[in-house]
Amino acid sequence: MANESPKQHQLEAKRKRLTWILGVSGLCVLFYVLGAWQHTAAPTNLAQSITKVACDVSNLSGVSSNPSSQSAVLDFNSHHQIQINKTDSVNEIPPCDMSYSEYTPCQDPQRGRKFDRNMMKYRERHCPTKDELLLCLIPAPPKYKTPFKWPQSRDYAWYDNIPHNELSIEKAVQNWIQVEGDRFRFPGGGTMFPRGADAYIDDISNLIPLNDGSIRTAIDTGCGVASWGAYLLKRNIISMSFAPRDTHEAQVWFALERGVPAMIGIMASQRLPYPARAFRHGSLFPLLDTMASKWWFKYWRGWERTEEDLKQEQDAIEDVAKRLCWKKVVEKGDLSVWQKPLNHIECAASRKILKTPHICKSDNPDAAWYKDMETCITPLPEVSGSDEVAGGVVEKWPARAFAIPPRIRSGSIPGINAEKFKEDNDLWKDRMAHYKNIISPLTQGRFRNIMDMNAQLGGFAAALVKYPVWVMNVVPANSNPDTLGVVYERGFIGSYQDWCEAVSTYPRTYDLIHAGGVFSIYQDRCDITHILLEMDRILRPEGTVIFRDTVEVLVKIQTITNGMRWKSQIMDHESGPFNPEKILVAVKTYWTGQAKQKQQ
Repeated sequence: MANESPKQHQLEAKRKRLTWILGVSGLCVLFYVLGAWQHTAAPTNLAQSITKVACDVSNLSGVSSNPSSQSAVLDFNSHHQIQINKTDSVNEIPPCDMSYSEYTPCQDPQRGRKFDRNMMKYRERHCPTKDELLLCLIPAPPKYKTPFKWPQSRDYAWYDNIPHNELSIEKAVQNWIQVEGDRFRFPGGGTMFPRGADAYIDDISNLIPLNDGSIRTAIDTGCGVASWGAYLLKRNIISMSFAPRDTHEAQVWFALERGVPAMIGIMASQRLPYPARAFRHGSLFPLLDTMASKWWFKYWRGWERTEEDLKQEQDAIEDVAKRLCWKKVVEKGDLSVWQKPLNHIECAASRKILKTPHICKSDNPDAAWYKDMETCITPLPEVSGSDEVAGGVVEKWPARAFAIPPRIRSGSIPGINAEKFKEDNDLWKDRMAHYKNIISPLTQGRFRNIMDMNAQLGGFAAALVKYPVWVMNVVPANSNPDTLGVVYERGFIGSYQDWCEAVSTYPRTYDLIHAGGVFSIYQDRCDITHILLEMDRILRPEGTVIFRDTVEVLVKIQTITNGMRWKSQIMDHESGPFNPEKILVAVKTYWTGQAKQKQQ
């Protein structure tokens, strides 16, 4: 047999080498596909660990299975199984004493007594110093139950959640609130509307249009249990209701328990934490906005004051309204409607006759965080004609939720134009679609009171507009740019807030909190542990938090919340696993404090 030629030998060697390469490549592809298939298996359902927490966690004091409570049901879909959130040790944060169950850090009555009573300054925000901050979890009452769902919650609340019956006694004649067995009932009465809030609102609608979408945001100071705001909601009007924490215990708390927007606040020496030109309608007695009431006209005998005395007070109020350039447009019976001018052209000219109050010379109208009030009229934006609306006209509701807000249209928000506004709306469509997949209660009516800790343009609230929820849109104080005015122009409500301080609300008043990028902003300003403890304070048992941030920040957060009796999971961004921003979804587990007699 003839010897093989060198050329043929080389061809045979190449053929074997090629076969070997193809075989190894095929095995690599096969193992890669098998590995990918294993890692896309469904993760452990977090809801199972949540529903069992009341029985499985033995070191929680006063834990109850709470049969009346609905367990948070989450549907978490993760695209990775990387153990980036694994920690070997968790520092457990203990529960506070039951005496702190109703703790409101910046409106604590005991601290308030130390401050000046002039102009009611002692009832304003006075937050604890760094040394006074609590490092414990605010406990829920021993028999705490999940609040009623909206709209039933408008009329009912569990007695054990807010065990205060003072208002049912003190305001019995005015029909604010009644105790019926183990629950409170809210008949819709109030100081200003003895026939009920609904009838009172009907009287107002006979004077000004309330149902055509031209009025969307309202404000109610001294709100009681916020029945006015509660009944405005069915007319698609959302009201910011507030009242101080005073001798009428828990009135704002009742409002929030009912699922009605409210916060602790008072008109005293500082501006309210809202931007200029935020509200179209108000019920502020004895102060005035677009609506002022003369309800004393019929009911003055019950106030132990003379009719002449109250008439003099009303005349003084109307004199101030005229000096503010407001006009009385209609009056009928015990209601009078006043209107703020479209602009300040005529008002500026009238200053030659009415010397006080003058129009402020240099002022940022939107500045409202710890900003002292001055005895001058906050200026409106410049206009070119007397018929022009200062600041621009907003669309009627519901179109205004997605219409370009006047502040953006005019270019007064640096870096934000119409195109970026549209992009933000599109971004939130994608985010909401993702949230609905990973948090099933979002579409099941379990959430009612929602807070967005970094609202920006209000895109989260806009994406939720078709659901029976309301959102407290928070813009961090001193943000640049300041976007809270845009939020109000879209027909939503909100407030300024420094997250190194506590929120002006009672414990257990929110069902869902959204925290997008908040901790990247504040992690170098204050201890994020205290921010998380404040979130725990205002979150209801079995409430949910959505964090959006970098992996490094989320791992820090999760390490702390693991010691706060929260259950959580880090998941991919809605755009996929390669986005450096991740999502952490956490649920506050159900637990309660012990009854005081057992603490001995």
